[in-house]
Amino acid sequence: MLSGPSGVGKDTVLRAALARDDWLAAVVTAKTRPARPGEANGVHHLFLSDAEFDDLLARDGFLEHADVYGHRSGVPRDQVRDLIAAGRTVIIRTDIQGARTLRRKVPGAVLIFLTAPDLPTLETRLRGRASADDTTTEADLQRRLAAASQEMAAADEFDHVLINHDGQETATVDELLAILDLERRRPNRPSPSI
Repeated sequence: MLSGPSGVGKDTVLRAALARDDWLAAVVTAKTRPARPGEANGVHHLFLSDAEFDDLLARDGFLEHADVYGHRSGVPRDQVRDLIAAGRTVIIRTDIQGARTLRRKVPGAVLIFLTAPDLPTLETRLRGRASADDTTTEADLQRRLAAASQEMAAADEFDHVLINHDGQETATVDELLAILDLERRRPNRPSPSI
């Protein structure tokens, strides 16, 4: 599981890791929020209506789900199961709440926390992203910053913590891939059951 506050670079780091590791597969999470500029349905997220989300929820189709910033988000159970069955190393990009749920539901899961060096750096990143997305309001930004402060305090709940410094994404990806390689080689590693 890859988690961390909004704006730390989870998508950037994950994309680069996927490009470098053929065994790695990312789960495409479901969202009820509208797509942001540049996001494609089925690639970045599965953008679902509330009714579609409810239908999947009623069929126990989510490994975990939550309300996030006024929208719902979920990890499709079948997608995770199929990737594990194919022998892939599965990365689920989730928020802190989702990571906590998955820790309970998936014994043996490895939780990796990606963070910025500090809160001012994170605020700069979030403001930069907000200026490129005309749907983000100042109230949205303040809510994300308040959540980020609490989320950064949760880093000690994770198995590994990576700091994503500005301009050093390659080093962060190197460290992520080294962690995944170490975890794959761990003797008697339990196979996650979904």
